[in-house]
Amino acid sequence: MPFTTLQQPMQKSIKLAQIAFDKDEVPVGAIIINNDTQEILAQTYNLVETLKDPTAHAELLAIRAACKKLDSTYLTNCSLFVTLEPCSMCAQALAWAKISKIIFGAYDTKSGGIDHGAQIYNQETCHHKPMVIGGILEKPCKELMQKFFKDKRP
Repeated sequence: MPFTTLQQPMQKSIKLAQIAFDKDEVPVGAIIINNDTQEILAQTYNLVETLKDPTAHAELLAIRAACKKLDSTYLTNCSLFVTLEPCSMCAQALAWAKISKIIFGAYDTKSGGIDHGAQIYNQETCHHKPMVIGGILEKPCKELMQKFFKDKRP
């Protein structure tokens, strides 16, 4: 069934972030969809602690799964929906994957790599610059993240 709003796939990403939260992972959820068919190619969440892998961010896991499903190195006709502004590592990986759109929920003023921090897509050395839309369902994305870190701190 095709998505009629940006909120629908973001809601799916929030559900994935909740799974990460429940597994004591930083609550970031991500899906990648085919822009034409709206088929979900990947559904993931952070697994850094589970896999003991600092690169097991939701976005990187989604890139790997979608590329495998498409049997392709590139995601040129795909969109990523993720609950948090991607970090610099993920933003650069998304550029290398040539994803066409990135839609994220909460802004990450500390570790973001798109609107904050390194601002990967504003660099002259960035060869592919996807369309970026931030702040979709920002409030529930931000609240889940805040609850996770509040519970971690005494």
